[in-house]
Amino acid sequence: MERPAPAEVHMSQGIQPAHANPRGELSAGQLLKWIDTTACLAAEKHAGVSCVTASVDDIQFEETARVGQVITIKAKVTRAFSTSMEISIKVIVQDMATGVEKLVSMAFSTFVAKPVGKEKIHLKPVTLLTEQDRVEHNLASERRKVRLQHEDTFNNLIKESSTLDDTICDEEEGTISPGVTSVQSIELVLPPHANHQGNTFGGQIMAWMETVATISASRLCQAHPVLKSVDMFKFRGPSTVGDRLVFSATVNNTFQTCVEVGVRVEAFDCQEWSEGRGRHINSAFLIYNAVNSKEELITLPRIKPSSKDDFRRYRGAIARKRIRLGRKYVTSHKEEILLCIHWDIHNQESLSHGNVEALKKLAAKSGWEFTSAVDKMKIYTLEEYDVLSIWVEKNVERPAHVAYHLLSDFTKRPSWDRHFLSCEVIECVSENDRIYYITCPAVNGDKPKDLVVLVSQRKPLKDGNSYTVAAKSVVLPSVPPSPQYIRSETICAGFLINAIDSSSCTVSYFNQISSGLLPYFTGNIGGWSKSIEETAASCIQFIENAPEDRCINIS
Repeated sequence: MERPAPAEVHMSQGIQPAHANPRGELSAGQLLKWIDTTACLAAEKHAGVSCVTASVDDIQFEETARVGQVITIKAKVTRAFSTSMEISIKVIVQDMATGVEKLVSMAFSTFVAKPVGKEKIHLKPVTLLTEQDRVEHNLASERRKVRLQHEDTFNNLIKESSTLDDTICDEEEGTISPGVTSVQSIELVLPPHANHQGNTFGGQIMAWMETVATISASRLCQAHPVLKSVDMFKFRGPSTVGDRLVFSATVNNTFQTCVEVGVRVEAFDCQEWSEGRGRHINSAFLIYNAVNSKEELITLPRIKPSSKDDFRRYRGAIARKRIRLGRKYVTSHKEEILLCIHWDIHNQESLSHGNVEALKKLAAKSGWEFTSAVDKMKIYTLEEYDVLSIWVEKNVERPAHVAYHLLSDFTKRPSWDRHFLSCEVIECVSENDRIYYITCPAVNGDKPKDLVVLVSQRKPLKDGNSYTVAAKSVVLPSVPPSPQYIRSETICAGFLINAIDSSSCTVSYFNQISSGLLPYFTGNIGGWSKSIEETAASCIQFIENAPEDRCINIS
């Protein structure tokens, strides 16, 4: 039997009917209780004193668990700071009949050690036993930076969004007012709801919040809502036995197949209750999908804000979605699994055609979400399961055929894209297809990356069609991986160029981001970097300022 590490705790629970929702699935509220308990015990095992939950963030629910199955929760202190600790939580479900195990959830929480009397707390460092421990220890520092930056980042994104035209269509059919989704509930804190320190158990508060949020989501989608993730539970202060807790939940915004519900908790003691003034003790943002009777995801109606608070919550949900996308790399360390498309000269026509078609299909997908706009550019993102794609649209004051000529030559890319250190042609396949070897700078202390990429360029067959420059990684035996670099991959990327008139065009850049290239994009999407905007501006400048002699006889 696996023995827990010094700062690790395991909890196993058999799922009983009392733990389940009407569908026979483990209720998310019950799971949150178990997660908080296990994390608290891990924190106290390391600290040697009582600990309280400061926040819980980045909870991702991958699988459901059902009555009769067994849940195992593993909580481990990944890093101790001065008085606080980050706890990583992994939840596994096991089917007892088959023995099959599946990952239910990954989560991260922050606990603070409570001093005894006037004694100052300074936590001991975590003992690192494995290479994975060291990776998580380093990433914990990055995650902490993101948490500390969260408020400033959020405020900057809100300020940025307030300068944009609203993307809300007032005349759109099927929109729903946020007021329809509002839910308020009250709970009286009794002794069974208190933890071993006499305060209201954090897991119990989270469970109550989840219940109210689920009701709110149900009112919008009129179907069964499934909790997909929790953006954050932030504990602002304690409550105790005898307090009245008032829970208020409202749908803030919807994004194709997911909905964000905001929950606010206020606590009142007897005097505060009679005077109508409470204490704000907790806030959370929960993200749901909804499924129909066939267990298929349904597209959700748009929210139509009307009041000042409605617009504040609406824009806040957009900003939080950007931050969630940006956190993907620093909240979990995923090794890149290369798809390994081998270059075959005997099948080059099919591979080149597939390269171009893949880019066109990516561009034609529905569900692109507007993210931001600056000057001559707009940025959109598309999240499909665990795959993130980006679309940057730029207006350029130069004819479309000139932009196509300049962008199709990847050897010029390092002159305007700082994500490219070098780019050289290693094989001219045909007039319209070349294979390049590309090197990229190091990010987050890793080795620099390199890629072998097939670039296929196509002029439009008739007026009105796009100029296409498509890129996809291939495996070439003559360019094996080098220990000096981390071999990475471009899954699907490139440019689609459309004429606006005879002297200007729209350049759209697309990239279906692989995990190896995700670090180059996450900071920008999350709002704490401007590398995409800076690169797009550099691209526009490169095209508009290219000397005339580079563009002679281009047609």
